[in-house]
Amino acid sequence: MSKYQRAKKKKTGWIWFFCLLLLLVGSGVAVFYLKPEWVQSLAFWEQKTVQTAPKKVEKKKQEKKEEKLKTDLPQVSTKDWNLVLVNRDNKLPELNPQLTDVEEIKVDSRIAEQTRQFLAAARALAPEESLISGYRSVAEQTELYNERVAQLEATGLPHEEAEKQVQTQVQVPGASEHQTGLAIDMSLPSGQSEELAKQLVALAPQFGFVLRYPEGKNAITGVDYENWHFRYVGVENAQYMAKHQLVLEEYIQKLKEAGL
Repeated sequence: MSKYQRAKKKKTGWIWFFCLLLLLVGSGVAVFYLKPEWVQSLAFWEQKTVQTAPKKVEKKKQEKKEEKLKTDLPQVSTKDWNLVLVNRDNKLPELNPQLTDVEEIKVDSRIAEQTRQFLAAARALAPEESLISGYRSVAEQTELYNERVAQLEATGLPHEEAEKQVQTQVQVPGASEHQTGLAIDMSLPSGQSEELAKQLVALAPQFGFVLRYPEGKNAITGVDYENWHFRYVGVENAQYMAKHQLVLEEYIQKLKEAGL
């Protein structure tokens, strides 16, 4: 092949290259103007891909969080007998539980042995520790409540003010945990010291009890701090509540949120 022919062939190749380039550019322009929806669909697909990925990640994180919440909590139910909630927002009629005597008080028969063991552990710390109160019927609670109100009225307080003060320490009839047979009042005859109370609070969960009305939780429980009032909820529940510093209202809400 002569030098002239090679130059001619090279020139022809460049011509074909530019023709192909012009054809591709022209096709792109034509699609942009004649079929804009194709371009939009492509852009939408790209945008959707970018937006959807974080949502999927966020969803997985939420699922993991919910799963952790469920597995971290004891696998119990808010309908369990030992988690019955009684307060002013959850008044109950007479429950008439089967009762057993534990020294001077009566408790639900299902917690009699745990109550004896808790009392024995308390007496190892303070020999004079005693069970002061256990089961009270709604009728007995009504009598106690009215008696306390009358005592304050005798000092000159109006009835409404007397009731308001009494309700910081005594539940209204139907709202007292004592009617469940799952609550006990335990103290020294002379009163519970804070040092001893802290020791009892630490001991209580291993026997299934928690301090029902701790300090700083009265806005939730509706009752002022009582270092003598313990409630049976079961060992597993008591240990979880103590670890996370939850009162029964908070714990039950947590269980509900987990679908338990």
